[in-house]
Formats: sequence, structure tokens, C-alpha cells
Amino acid sequence: MGKAKVLTFCCLIIGFYLLYRQGRILRWLRNLLKKTQADLDLAARKRGLENRRQLLELQKRHTFWFRIERMLYYTGIRRRFPNMSAEAWVFGNLAAAGILAFVALAFLGIRASVLWVAAFFAAEAIWVRLRRTENLRRANDDLMKLLDFLGNYSITAAEVTGVFDQVSRYMEEPIKTALEECYLEAQTTGDAGLALLAMAEKVEHPKFQELARNMEISIRYCADFTALVNSSRRSVREHLRITQERKGMLREAVVNMGLLLAMSLAVLLTVGRLIGLSFAELVWGTIVGKAGLGALGVIFLLFGIQLQKAHS
Repeated sequence: MGKAKVLTFCCLIIGFYLLYRQGRILRWLRNLLKKTQADLDLAARKRGLENRRQLLELQKRHTFWFRIERMLYYTGIRRRFPNMSAEAWVFGNLAAAGILAFVALAFLGIRASVLWVAAFFAAEAIWVRLRRTENLRRANDDLMKLLDFLGNYSITAAEVTGVFDQVSRYMEEPIKTALEECYLEAQTTGDAGLALLAMAEKVEHPKFQELARNMEISIRYCADFTALVNSSRRSVREHLRITQERKGMLREAVVNMGLLLAMSLAVLLTVGRLIGLSFAELVWGTIVGKAGLGALGVIFLLFGIQLQKAHS
């Protein structure tokens, strides 16, 4: 029995020691996790500051690189891939186009190679435009909600970015990330004005950019943002009304263009029957058909340009 008690006592001592060591290991892992998270947050803040500095420096010159940087923000690529830079984007596009051209040249010939590269850049341009349009629509939907939230606060110059931190959790992308990054940048640098100017370049919406720039001006000359928020509300309501009217006009224009296309096809089919030619022979085999097809192409091209301007 004596040996059994000693063995039990030793086992208890070893168990308590292992439990103590396990607790120390867990505390060490918890502290390591906190330190790692803090280091990641600090690195993210430094990266955001560097991106903002580069963006403002490129903005002063309005260079090609500045336009690429803005495109990365407007499409949400920079939000998904924070380390993506304008140089990396251009290099990646050139590398992808080069590989595509080499493969197409090896198997299909030089003409097909040129067509594939042109199709690649055209597809990318369409994707970029769709992403920008989608983010613009989201920003347009969230902007009034943002102003309503800001109107519920008695915002002063000293706490404007702090309010952004509270409001951002109720927003959707891309405004959500823009508000969060503005708050983090202002907290890190202490310069809320530059943080607001940088925020204005991250969302492709004229009224959002106007609001951010007006806030930057108000920080220097005004202590209360109530009047600014109220005037922005009226401006955004007017902008939304004009946008809805423009969308109605665009829908009517699309219908009219569809009717024009249907009537043109009907006329071509009728003329083809009268002169005894098929539709393909009439369009591609006669000068009149080619001229008409070219005229329709020019009309639809001009219509597409107007649609592009309306959505930009």
C-alpha cells in the first residue's frame, strides 16, 4: 500500500506539472497569436499608407500608372489582392498575352495569334467595365444609406473618421472597405484630411468623391458637419432622380434600336425576295448590302458609346 500511495502521489505531481505546462503552452500560443495578429494589422496599415502615398503622388501627375491604380480600386482588385500594384498588373497582362500569342502561333498561325491576343484584351476590357459598373451601382445604392447614418451623428472634425469606423459595418462593398481604410489611415497618421482625399479615389462615384473632398475642406474651416451632410443628401437625391430619368431614356433608346434593327432586317429580306437573292448574298455580295451593314454598324457603335458615357 505504501508503494501504491507513493506512486499515486508521483502521478498526481506529474499530472499537475503537465497541466501547468499545458497552461503555459496555451498562454504562449495565445500571446503568439495576438502578436502575429498585431503584426499583420501593422503591416496592413503600413501597406495602406504606402498605397495611399503612391496614389496621391501619381494623381498629381495624372499618369498612365495613376489610371491603372484607380482601375484596380474601382474594380475591387486591390481590395481582393492588397499586394497588387499597377506595375504587377501590367506585367501580368503582358506575360499572359505573350504566352497566349506563343501558344496560338505554334498551333494556329500568326493571324490566329493576333486574333487571340486581341480577343484576350477585349474580354479583359469588358470584364473591367462590368466590374466597375457593378461597384458603381453598389456605391449608388449605399450612398443614401451612408448619409442617413451620418445624419444620426453630431459629427465634428475631430471624430469624423471614428464615425466611419462605426458606420462601415452596415455598409456594403466598395464603400465599406473605403470607410474602414480611411479610419485606419487617420488613426495611424493622425492626418484625417489626407485620409479623406485618399478615400475619395477608392470609390468610383462622383457624389461619394464630392462628399469626401467636401469633408476634407470642412475639417480645415468648419467644426460641424451637419450642414454638409444635409446639403449632400439633397444633392444625392437630385442625382438619383436624374439617374432614374436617364435609365428610363436608355430603356426607350434600346427599344428603338431593337425596332430599327428589326425593320432593317425586314427591308433587307423584302429586297432580297424582289431581286431573287438570299439574305447572305444580299448583305455580303452587293455594294448596297455592305454599305447598309456598315451604316448599321456605325449607328450601333455610336449607340454603344452613348451607353458607355451614360453609365460612366
